[in-house]
Amino acid sequence: MIQQKEIAIGPFRKGIHSIDRLIINTFENLPQTGLLHIFVKHTSAGIMLNENADPDVLQDIDLLLKRLAPEGDTQYRHTLEGLDDMPAHFKSLVAGSSVTIPITNHKLNLGTWQGIHFCEFRNHGGLRKLVCTLYA
Repeated sequence: MIQQKEIAIGPFRKGIHSIDRLIINTFENLPQTGLLHIFVKHTSAGIMLNENADPDVLQDIDLLLKRLAPEGDTQYRHTLEGLDDMPAHFKSLVAGSSVTIPITNHKLNLGTWQGIHFCEFRNHGGLRKLVCTLYA
């Protein structure tokens, strides 16, 4: 059985945000076993699995991404949508646009310190859409 829901989230401020509870609440009951696939429908936002215990990790990831793709670089060609847009596209490439999580015993089978994070890479990204597909 396959279930699919498209959900709107945000708007979020620029940064990396935990969305575990939002994702868990998207489906009433998770199956005994299965997979949950989460896809971000935007080229300037991302989704990732990473540390959920120490918020310093997420702040450091954000810092590293800013160093890799600084805003306002004069060599960028894609500049019509703002100084933050081209760096957001690159950061989205690095973070990724989807994750797949196994389901075991009716729960997301994440590691002890893992969490699901939405990455907003624009200064004013607005509402974002996620497609959540449950395979049971």
